[in-house]
Amino acid sequence: MMGVGLAFPLLPKLIQNVGDFSISEAAYYNGGIAVLYALAQFAFSPFVGNLSDAYGRRPVLLIAQSGLALDYFLMALAPNLWWIAAARLVSGMFGATVSTASAYVADVSTAENRAKNFGFIGMAFGLGFVIGPFLGGVLGEINIHLPFFVSGVLVTLNVVFGYLVLPESLPREHRRPLAGWRQSNPFTAFRLLTRLPKLTPFLICFFLVFMAQRGLESIWVLYADFRFGWGIREAAFSLAFVGLMYIIVQGFLVGRVVGRFGESAVISAGYLLASSSLFTFALVDRGLMALPLVGSFILGAALAEPALKSLASQVVASNQQGLLQGAIASVNSLVIIIAPALANLVLANVSGPAPLAPVPGAWFLLGSVLFLMAFFVFRRARASL
Repeated sequence: MMGVGLAFPLLPKLIQNVGDFSISEAAYYNGGIAVLYALAQFAFSPFVGNLSDAYGRRPVLLIAQSGLALDYFLMALAPNLWWIAAARLVSGMFGATVSTASAYVADVSTAENRAKNFGFIGMAFGLGFVIGPFLGGVLGEINIHLPFFVSGVLVTLNVVFGYLVLPESLPREHRRPLAGWRQSNPFTAFRLLTRLPKLTPFLICFFLVFMAQRGLESIWVLYADFRFGWGIREAAFSLAFVGLMYIIVQGFLVGRVVGRFGESAVISAGYLLASSSLFTFALVDRGLMALPLVGSFILGAALAEPALKSLASQVVASNQQGLLQGAIASVNSLVIIIAPALANLVLANVSGPAPLAPVPGAWFLLGSVLFLMAFFVFRRARASL
């Protein structure tokens, strides 16, 4: 996760640098490359999830991490946009690390500690996004390619470490035969899950909140430059703050809060807090005013996501956890085909010479509405849980 944190904040700036683009132009290309990555991930995530159910989590995790390392090394050497696009295509094909790790957590968890353990995944993201962006901001000012090379080295070391010490979490007796193409097809994964009515609201909620979050993540660095005048260092340090919030919330608060109030209450409150924070953020034009709102948004979103995953994992069998996590990853992959494209188009417009949108933070207003919609979807479904 530190490798991801090193590279993620700098990708839009790398795109801007290799083509000497304006913010508006970089937003268009950033959205296009994000769609290419997303299409590859959407196509391959369910298949990778099925592989982990058939052959175990460990080998799939190691292969996916190896693909991620290749992606970073390619971007470290990228002389143009085509090279960056090829690197992101490779990353998308091997980009099922999180869904497989989530299935690994489900394998080793009980119903009582599942939400807490899912929170630890968020904590790992958070730790990587505290140290990673901080180093990335420093290294990126030396050379924009340097953080990507360091990320590749870190992920390679992670592959070696996993090969040496990571045990398998899925016993052979709990594995199932490798599914055919119909079940590995990402659209088939949606159909399989919607046959279980209790899972339908989960998928809708994941779709709505992922739309808000993935669009925000895709435009953050360029938006912060446009709206607040932040450079690489400031934008990276703001993401380090986001990572610190994830550590606090998902590492220390999720288990306690869910244990006291239950998953349903935490999800509802989290969605409302995230919605109100995004609405206010859309109207802010100063960086110091933005950071507290970012913190409150992360508090709500980071509490709700592991709680929702915990509820979803409780309504499927133990040998279907990989399928479930792969389907959630497919929802995410579908979203990151749509959300970054839309968010970057909005940013390209509002930052261009003749903006149509009257509010620079238009995407954040839309995100507020999406979280509010998720709240009502979950509230309506809560009675049947």
